[in-house]
Amino acid sequence: MVTSVLSDDQLGAVHLLLDRIRVRQLQDFGQIGSDVKPDGSLITDCDRWSDAALVEGLASIAPGEGVLSEEGSKTVPNTRAYWVVDPLDGTTNFAAGIPYWAISVARFVDGRPSEVFLDVPALNQRFVALRGRGATRNNQPLTSETRALATSACVSLCSRSIRVLQRKPDQRFPGKIRLLGGASLNLVSVAMGQTIASLEATPKIWDLAAAWLVLDELGCPIRWLDADPAQLSPGEDVADLGFPVLAAGSWAHLARFLPWGEALVQP
Repeated sequence: MVTSVLSDDQLGAVHLLLDRIRVRQLQDFGQIGSDVKPDGSLITDCDRWSDAALVEGLASIAPGEGVLSEEGSKTVPNTRAYWVVDPLDGTTNFAAGIPYWAISVARFVDGRPSEVFLDVPALNQRFVALRGRGATRNNQPLTSETRALATSACVSLCSRSIRVLQRKPDQRFPGKIRLLGGASLNLVSVAMGQTIASLEATPKIWDLAAAWLVLDELGCPIRWLDADPAQLSPGEDVADLGFPVLAAGSWAHLARFLPWGEALVQP
């Protein structure tokens, strides 16, 4: 039976599942080779193992709820509640020995994230957000007031969004650019106050699913620059569907960077 929210026991089971996957990823970190997928991105045996472990574990925790994942089925499930997972967001960093990757797990209900988990093994951090109930990092509440105290002037771009600099050559970019890799962590950095904005050119639904709710719960404005992930339909194939997005720490920051976001998606 599908329920609108997970029970405390189910939430606890997801944490235990993530603990198990975190241990395996830390063991393999920097010690494993990678293959190139048809889209040019990398995949490792650890990606495959992590994906299989998540799919099997979530099926046990929430029977009857489908799973959409980067390394598995890329079709939106026909169930009211389903999971969107990226077993290893930041494979390029992971394979290169760069300690900046995440396990992204999000449960969707009625087309929007309801409970999400973003685990960062190398930094020993875990973000959790529950719709309408706030967000935490390592069980400590995150608040908009805490973010407002940050004094960062950094802006996160990805390797594809950096092309906006060429599209506005006569204008100075209004922030200190950082390219760290890993869309989920780039977006969450806004919620943390580590960056004031994040501009992602081609994130897939599994890249942004968990970060989306963390941002929402902290009141960070999000502007979908093309397709809206809230409009996905059951049975839709999202393998090649990107969701260009600008996330900001405040409405003022969103307005400052919106012209750059709009330039990103111009033909």
